Amino acid sequence: MHAQTDKTAIRDAASILLVRGGAERPQVLMGQRGSAAAFMPDKFVFPGGALDTGDADIPLAAPLNPECSARLAQDHAAPHAFAAAAIRELWEETGLALGVPGDWPDAPSDWQGFAARGLRPDAGALRYIFRAITPPGRPRRFDARFFLADARHVVGDLEDFSAACEELSHLHWVPMAEARRLNLPFITEVVLAEAEASVRGEVMAPSVPFFDNSTGVSTFRRIA
Repeated sequence: MHAQTDKTAIRDAASILLVRGGAERPQVLMGQRGSAAAFMPDKFVFPGGALDTGDADIPLAAPLNPECSARLAQDHAAPHAFAAAAIRELWEETGLALGVPGDWPDAPSDWQGFAARGLRPDAGALRYIFRAITPPGRPRRFDARFFLADARHVVGDLEDFSAACEELSHLHWVPMAEARRLNLPFITEVVLAEAEASVRGEVMAPSVPFFDNSTGVSTFRRIA
């Protein structure tokens, strides 16, 4: 089977943890995947999805910060493309825009609603915090990079999900202290714990955790 038609081939993906409420009572935006979804049905997840071929060409008003870019580049990832994908997936699945005012007359079709609000995507608020590869044997496999962002950088009403597509239901702001009561995938629990510690101001290792399940042997390492 050709790689482009093999749905179990590992695909690059970006996911975003959008957080509000500060260190005392942090909340994270989550939604539930449909019961008929091939990948993680019924699970609550962060907005995210596979990279598109055009993500690398999206003009960002501000790039990903240099430290995060350097860590992504260590594994031959394209920092610009992952940042654009994270912002696009947030927009598509929630209708929330990480952007700054600016004209974008030649926006691609999947960004035209974003541009119609008079915005250009801004990656300055994103912080790369986690990487995980889906284990073998799953109906879909991703090499996912997770980004953390403060919701203060969203333009517009944080409760307005009217522009969201239908991929995620029950979109809501979940107190981080209560999120583990939801039906979560294992990796989501792990990433959530890492993000909560960071948001609450704990001293974090100067590296990014990486669960590598590219083979049948699960390996944990850190990206310095």
